[in-house]
Amino acid sequence: MAGHILLSLCKAVVALGAAAAGSAAASAASVEIAADPRGHFVTMAEIEHASLKVIVDTGASFVALSYEDAEEAGLRPRNLTFDVTISTANGQVEAARVMLARVEIGNLLVRDVEAIVLPKGAFDGTLLGMSFLNKLSRFAVEHGRLQLRD
Repeated sequence: MAGHILLSLCKAVVALGAAAAGSAAASAASVEIAADPRGHFVTMAEIEHASLKVIVDTGASFVALSYEDAEEAGLRPRNLTFDVTISTANGQVEAARVMLARVEIGNLLVRDVEAIVLPKGAFDGTLLGMSFLNKLSRFAVEHGRLQLRD
């Protein structure tokens, strides 16, 4: 009888564990982005509630917003201090540091992301760099698809 109760208890624990693992997997946010024909991972992101086209770039240290995208996101770049020297493909420029309250791709939401705003005309678009990616539990490229997981 005691063996039967122990076996039933073990089955219940296994069932609870499986249910908890299933609910954890269901609650974990993840996004998959297919590479474009050039091999870039381009998607739409909500940055500070503005919908912006972004390129996910593991070679960028920070999220880097163009002046124009920063304006669209409500970051008021005209009021920022451009005092951070960074190297770009076009040489060195002075950028401004900002903290993004939220960056969202699909059901994946990341809060408090360090970013830089580039001066007007220095870059066209936004790069989601390592300051965003390092806040994820996992990111990987498999079979031409970028997988992001919180």
